[in-house]
Amino acid sequence: MKQRGRHRRQKRGRALRACLAGTALALTAAATMISASQATVGDRPGALKALAASERTTGLRLQERLVPRSTLDRLAAAMGRPVGVSTVLDDADHSLLAAADCTTTERTALPVAPAATRAYCWDAADTRGWRAGAVTTSGDADDDGHWGDRRVILSGWTHPAGRSAKPGLARVAFVDASDPDRLTYAWVTLAVPVDGGRDYRGLTSPVSGMVWYQDKLLVTAADGLYVYDMHRIQRTTVDSGAVGRVRGGWAADGARYVLPAIGSYRLTGGSALPATISLDRSTAPDSLVASEWVPADSGRHTRLWRYAFSSDPARAGLLATDPAGRATAIEAYETKTAGVGGVLSYGSQWYLARAADTADGHGTLWRQNAHDAKATRCAADGTNRCWAGPSGALSYGEETGEVWSQAGRMLYALPLSSIDGALE
Repeated sequence: MKQRGRHRRQKRGRALRACLAGTALALTAAATMISASQATVGDRPGALKALAASERTTGLRLQERLVPRSTLDRLAAAMGRPVGVSTVLDDADHSLLAAADCTTTERTALPVAPAATRAYCWDAADTRGWRAGAVTTSGDADDDGHWGDRRVILSGWTHPAGRSAKPGLARVAFVDASDPDRLTYAWVTLAVPVDGGRDYRGLTSPVSGMVWYQDKLLVTAADGLYVYDMHRIQRTTVDSGAVGRVRGGWAADGARYVLPAIGSYRLTGGSALPATISLDRSTAPDSLVASEWVPADSGRHTRLWRYAFSSDPARAGLLATDPAGRATAIEAYETKTAGVGGVLSYGSQWYLARAADTADGHGTLWRQNAHDAKATRCAADGTNRCWAGPSGALSYGEETGEVWSQAGRMLYALPLSSIDGALE
């Protein structure tokens, strides 16, 4: 089976193709109403400030640690031959609802302006107790926008661990988005091999950032980034709330599939953990961009940076590293924008989704570069607070010109060109 499309790399200067079929979604009055307290335009963060090379090297360096091949092979030998993405999609047993079938409350999480051109909501019963996080698509995986002959969306979720609100298990919905009128999905639990591949444990971390690049999936975690191989998805054999080896076989909290990590990237110094990430195909080579999470009331600036992906065919989907296995940021900035829940970079522009100040409010989407900062505007009074309130990760696909994101129980897309058109 053809796993990946033909690569047609066209780097800087490539025109964005954002003429999409369909009209903008009609939002409810509750979604478009903005209170007087929200109508105040926030202080502009100004231009990005470039960080010195020494700050990039010492504070943002990652150490690559790959799981031994013998460990992964031992696990596969015990669980059975790994399967691919298509097998999971063929086994999809859930469907997303079209925006018209979502509740008014769910739709209020969508951006006011620019409006989403496509939106869906998750089944409330299927996602109850889980928190939506990152999103990435086959537009990240391959520049033709497909994985094999399908369009695919990956949506990350985390289950808080009881009353402590600490992060619990992490899982990913593999969504078959080939038919925009009928999105179906299946769950895959994220795991980490232990005991030399004789067992695995669940990944317990918020999934706030995720990038599917070539055949690898990079996921943010509390201690760095975890790496997964999309060719090493394993079937479970026992329907149980446990995770790992159980009596009678293997379980993954009720999911029929589990994805064991093949490696990780850990900070060697500094404190700027990647909280949200995305792919930038406008650089050569392609790069991973990241932002840390800085609370709005901290008084600190937020760091933004990027790592180059390896151009070595033997290291497909992995970051470029030196002989010691260290990945160094090739570019880094500071911004006054805090509460960044989503980051994109394309060309010289950085797009930052800032969370709302209140639980029922809307966030702000800033576009910044080395010269200035602009935000989307959504009302005659000039308010910039018109993005999704629970600002989620951003994923941009060059082939369609669409930006995908999540807010609450809503999964939505809109053209990058419409974001640029709404800036002021």
